[in-house]
Amino acid sequence: MFDWRWEFVSDILPRLVKATGNTLLASVLGYGIAAVLGLVFALTQRTRFALVNRAVREFVEFIRSTPLVLQIFFVFYVAPQFGVMFSPWTAGMIAIGLHYASYLSEVYRAGIESVPRGQWEAATSLSLGPRRTYSRIILPQAIPTAFAGMGNYLVGILKDTPMLSVIGVAELMHTANAIGSEHYRFLEPYTLVGLIFLIISLPTAGGLRRAEVKIRKKMGLRSI
Repeated sequence: MFDWRWEFVSDILPRLVKATGNTLLASVLGYGIAAVLGLVFALTQRTRFALVNRAVREFVEFIRSTPLVLQIFFVFYVAPQFGVMFSPWTAGMIAIGLHYASYLSEVYRAGIESVPRGQWEAATSLSLGPRRTYSRIILPQAIPTAFAGMGNYLVGILKDTPMLSVIGVAELMHTANAIGSEHYRFLEPYTLVGLIFLIISLPTAGGLRRAEVKIRKKMGLRSI
């Protein structure tokens, strides 16, 4: 029998709202790390140094081929065996940042490769160095093109933050588990967590889609 208790909901909702703040913070910080590292990975794979190029490519493929939860465990539980210790928050941000940086690097790469060859030739004819070529010509064109993929991974990070509960980060799922264990009721906390994720994810995805359309329109590109 369906046994929903509204008085229980009113009691636990403040704790879940507070945990929502932690979830959003983890998403923003994780995405910020991933966005910066992803660009670094993408650019280092385009260097003339074969050893650096190969090392970064293999590292990216390794991260992409292993589960995020394993990487979280490795950073938090295995790294201390080598004398490197992190708090649950720091370990979680490192793991999420590295994991999604590997995916964003491919998004950046696709955006960079979409820049017409003539733009590269123009930069060469003007004797621009690599730094100025990327910062002034290539990236301003590549990043708007890659915006859709970048936005998708922002939503992906938001939905993957519950994995941080395995190392005790007090995000939504960790808080819901704690509430359920304390009161021996899981229906209300888990249902509320699902609703909160929907309330956050759907408007975020819609906002990113509208931003993508505006950017593509400004660049004279056809919307997908």
